[in-house]
Amino acid sequence: MALTEDDVRAIAAYATIALDDAELVDMTAYLNDAVGMLEPILAYAGEDVEPTFHPIGDLSNVMRSDAADADRALPTEVALANAAASREGQFRVPSILGGGE
Repeated sequence: MALTEDDVRAIAAYATIALDDAELVDMTAYLNDAVGMLEPILAYAGEDVEPTFHPIGDLSNVMRSDAADADRALPTEVALANAAASREGQFRVPSILGGGE
């Protein structure tokens, strides 16, 4: 599957990369070389092979319950002790949208 200059121009536009005509020619050749290096992998693709979504097979994420651990909890007063500003037990930070307190 060879990429055309129009393909590369569309990819560059999507990635907001400006390419002049010479760069477009070079990038088209470069990307076609890269795609060509992946061609041998297609020889191993088989319809009877199930896709693997994790390198260790059917391993799934193991999550702990989302519960507070009283032994490790940091008291609010300690957490806010070095804060530049706080109010009602919460950190105060400058507004990034403007118009805030």
